[in-house]
Amino acid sequence: MISREKALALLRSSGVSKKVIGHCLAVEKKALELAKVNNADLDLVSIGAILHDIGRSKAQGISHGVIGGEIARSLGLDERIARIIERHVGSGITREEAVKLGLPERELMPKSLEEKIVNHADNLVDGNIVLSFEKALAEYSGKFGESSLIVARLKKLQSELGKRK
Repeated sequence: MISREKALALLRSSGVSKKVIGHCLAVEKKALELAKVNNADLDLVSIGAILHDIGRSKAQGISHGVIGGEIARSLGLDERIARIIERHVGSGITREEAVKLGLPERELMPKSLEEKIVNHADNLVDGNIVLSFEKALAEYSGKFGESSLIVARLKKLQSELGKRK
């Protein structure tokens, strides 16, 4: 596992903006809060959260997750980090949705506890501000519709991560 300092250096050297780095640090803080109450791997969550937007060095759209996973693999990073990065977008993306969105045909839903934590923490951070779940839910509902799959997945992650102690 790489160090936190090395992860931050990778973000900087890849050309990620200071604004995005600030966002990644806010996501890391929220993700570590969730990780502690869910008995997750704190080091993996920290590094995954810091690097989750490394793909923004090359793309700003929905493809930044997949691109970030490719960057992580090209750097020889742990496959668990690469999966956190590529599965953090939205509240997850199914294989079928990936195809419709022009992404590689693969499952991009968070599976491991650490993947779910970073995904959910990212959804709770707007810029570098941590939102309450209720505020994030209202924003996602307004953007995607209350009955959207994205909102349903957001609620599911909140329920799942909120129940662990």
